Amino acid sequence: MAATPSVTGAEGLVLTLSCPDQPGIVLDVARFLAERDCTITESQQFRDARAGRFFMRVEFERTGCEALDAAVLRQEFSTVGSSLMMDWRLTLASQPQRVLVMVSKYGHCLNDLLYRASTGALNVVVPAVVSNHPDLGVMADNYGVAFHHVPLTPETRTPAEARLLTLVDDLDVDLVVLARYMQILSTDLCRKLEGKAINIHHSMLPSFKGARPYHQAYERGVKLVGATAHYVTADLDEGPIIEQAVRRVDHSMSAEQVTALGRDNECLALSRAVGWHAENRVLLDGTRTVVFR
Repeated sequence: MAATPSVTGAEGLVLTLSCPDQPGIVLDVARFLAERDCTITESQQFRDARAGRFFMRVEFERTGCEALDAAVLRQEFSTVGSSLMMDWRLTLASQPQRVLVMVSKYGHCLNDLLYRASTGALNVVVPAVVSNHPDLGVMADNYGVAFHHVPLTPETRTPAEARLLTLVDDLDVDLVVLARYMQILSTDLCRKLEGKAINIHHSMLPSFKGARPYHQAYERGVKLVGATAHYVTADLDEGPIIEQAVRRVDHSMSAEQVTALGRDNECLALSRAVGWHAENRVLLDGTRTVVFR
């Protein structure tokens, strides 16, 4: 892995943390940064009284000429983190996350993510697309992204998932995104990707499950259709929810029109979730998430 660069000028860094709630957390963080001539440019915090935990995201910069070494800063902050029993992360604000996208045959979410990544709307780099079907290889090629066809059957599940993990390691992947990947991941794989894999579900969870969910919604005459982006866990479609999107349905719409609305929701919810994750704005809070938008 490449060495972490020093930070000069007005380059920003992001510190995210969670720890048992107690007095003085904000003071200790602010003092640590002030002693190193750092200026806080954005700060958000949340206290979960139910769980007794405190969450914080701080973006800061150093405007002097002297370089600010992120690796040294991590080492120095570890004392503060240990004393307050923190789970914490310190990263460069501008450093894009490397995202591997998994997909089956529906390409709307893949196309949306690749477009946003190519225009800089998402602070991510997509080094590869993995699919259990060859259909969307042309789409990946159009964006100059490597495409890996990894067929998956009950007999090939173990080697297929092993190949996926090899790609994650070889490509230095930070996040795996299931952009309508229509296969269930094994419990073991879900655990290995915990907190590092996002799925888009084609409904408001919990809601219509199984095949043709939008047609089910149409038959029931629903007035809102939605989509849910959540972290992947071993419990199918029950991971911590990051974002949901909804659109109003009119009685005059056809099932195909409802489906089109639903797919727009999927793209929107997934891109928001990936964007917030890439900007270190999502912190896990048990089965929930704290999202500092």
